[in-house]
Formats: sequence, structure tokens, C-alpha cells
Amino acid sequence: MPPERLVYLDHAATTPADPRVIEAMLPYFGEVYGNPLSTHRFGRAADRALSAARTTMADILNCAPDELIFTSGASESDNLALRGTLAFALKAGLRPHLITAATEHHAVSHTAALLRETDCCDVTLLPVAHDGRIAPDTLRAALRSDSTLVSLMMGNNEIGTLHPIMELAAIAHERGALFHTDAVQAAGQMRLDVRALGVDMLALSAHKFYGPKGVGVLYIRDGIDLIPTQSGGGQERERRAGTHNVPLIVGMAKALELANADFEARVIEYTRLRDRIIAGVLARVSDASLTGHPTERLANHASFVIAGIDANALLMHLDLRGIAASSGSACNTGNPEPSEVLIALGYLRELALGSLRLTVGSGTTDADIDYLLDVLPSSVERLRALQGAAVPGVHSGLGAG
Repeated sequence: MPPERLVYLDHAATTPADPRVIEAMLPYFGEVYGNPLSTHRFGRAADRALSAARTTMADILNCAPDELIFTSGASESDNLALRGTLAFALKAGLRPHLITAATEHHAVSHTAALLRETDCCDVTLLPVAHDGRIAPDTLRAALRSDSTLVSLMMGNNEIGTLHPIMELAAIAHERGALFHTDAVQAAGQMRLDVRALGVDMLALSAHKFYGPKGVGVLYIRDGIDLIPTQSGGGQERERRAGTHNVPLIVGMAKALELANADFEARVIEYTRLRDRIIAGVLARVSDASLTGHPTERLANHASFVIAGIDANALLMHLDLRGIAASSGSACNTGNPEPSEVLIALGYLRELALGSLRLTVGSGTTDADIDYLLDVLPSSVERLRALQGAAVPGVHSGLGAG
């Protein structure tokens, strides 16, 4: 039997491209197809589109157009920020020191681990509070005179917690370290004025704010030196080689423009729907607990641990009922290992295996939330009965931290 309705609550994983974004991109797949580096009229037309997109994004981010490097997505942007700045320090004869946290997206945390394993730098992982926040004093204590780079995300993709980026960046600068933030989840939900934030580098991915997949950007403050991680051509001021994907870049700029235009109304509505989910789940699902900070969290983001269930089995049950959700990071779905983020927050393995992430978006309605709150409790109880699980109290799943 087909499900009663289809409800998409996985906007942290990806968002559908806005029809206005698709419309903006279409001419650049066929009518305006030149290479922006070509000097003939076809190339010049493409270059004008590229320059306009760059200017649009720079105006929104409050930076100079040539401080933006177009990439294939935030994973590449994060890699360029970390590998590029640390490689430049190595080339200068320094021993780089990177500070980050175990709760970062894998584009940062796995890159940091590889850099440490290959002896490219020293790495310090900051401890986080049970709500996922990093206290400013924790960063201050970890900084050294030779610290090169601090990389901490703005909003956590798994638990929604927001970091005080402005304050953390200022602390890093006190000791002469650069500051990079992965702002992927925050786009469209937080103001991304790079001057006000005080960050040196900031990464975005278009498909998280109703743009196309496969395109992103890295803001690099003027004056920062790094070594390219992708060589071969002179594109992007020789910082990222490769023919520009003009349609996708145009689409990304349009998506960011739209996200900025109706920012306040969107955040208010997301927050209202998110709070309905949180209140409803905590009231109707026994032994469910909110993960992440209760208030300092992304406007669209609700996340939980539910005792006595396997998250992957729950996701399959929900999918059969037409509800799309996720368990922590989309990159971990199907992985029997618990979320590294939840382990870092102090949850024991058996409880961390029962994580659930529900993220609303522009198409989410109150009827969708009503349906979720009708389906989820019965799905949880059915799974518990099938698994024959003894359901401990939620707090028994917490570690000493």
C-alpha cells in the first residue's frame, strides 16, 4: 500500500532546487555555453554571468568579489581551507597546529585526522559540552603561540547546535591563528556577514539552501596565503583549477539571493515548526531526549535520541509511511556504528544508536508535522516490541561527560 502522504523532513541532508533557481540556470546549459576564459563573444557572455554571480554573493556575504573561490561543494571548500593554509605554513618552514573538534562534519574532522596521520601538522580536538557547544575558554586554553588555524562549524549538521563564531574567531585572532568556519547548515538561517563574524574563511554548499548540487564557495579573506589543492589552470586567481561550472554558479548565486531576501519570515516559520516537532516528540514518544542545545540551535533542526530502538530500522519504518528523516549525518545513514558526534557529547553507544534527525524546510506544513507526530510514536513502540528491547531511562545512556 502506498503511504498516506509523503513528508520530507531531511532538509539538513539536501534541499530541492527552487524553481526560480532552475529558471536562472537554464540559459547557461544551452544558450550561453562559452568558457568564461575564452576571449570571444561566447566566452565573454559566460564571463559576465560568472562575474555577476560573484558580485551578488559578495554583496550578501559582505566581502570583495575576488575573495570568493568557487568550488564543487563545501567538502572541497573545507579541504582547501585546511590543507591549503597548513601546506603554506609547512612550506614556510613552520610546524602547523590545527585546532578543531570531534563534532565537526567529516569534511573537516576526517581531513584533520589524515593530516595528523601523515604528519603534516599537530591537531588538537576541543572537548564539547553535552549540548555540543564549545566554551570560549576551552578554545583559549588550547591555543598555542604556534597555532595556525582554528576550524569550527557555525551550526552542527547532526544536533543543530550553534557555536558563538564571532567570539571564537576573536579569541583565535588574539593568538595570531586564522579562523575557518563550515557554515553549510547555517546558510539561509543565519546572517553570514563575514566582516561582522570576523572569520578568515567560510565554506558554503548551494544544495543546502535550495540551490543545485555540485557547487560551493569558499570565502578567503584578502591577504591569506594558501597552496591550491587542485592545480592545472589559472582559474579563481590560481587558487582552484578547473573550467567554471557557469550554470551551477549562477544557480548558487540566485539561491543565496533568495535566501537573503525572505530571511526573517523563513526563520520565524522554521522555528515555529521545529518547536512543534520538539514539543510533540518529547510529549508523545517515551524515553526520547532532545540532543544539542535547547535554544542555541538551527531554526529548522530537531534531533533526538530514543532509547530502545535501532535508528536505521526506525528510518525504514518511517520511510514505509512516507516520512523521510535521517539518523545524525546523512553520510552515516546505514552505518551500524554510532554517531561520532553523539559519542563526543557523552552518550553511550546503545543510546547513540537510536538517534533521529528531523529538519523542516520551505515546503513543510503543519499537516506534515501532525502526520509525523501520529506516525512516529506507533513506529517506535512497534520497533521496541519487535526487538524485545528493555527500555532504560534516557539518562542511563549518558557517559560521565
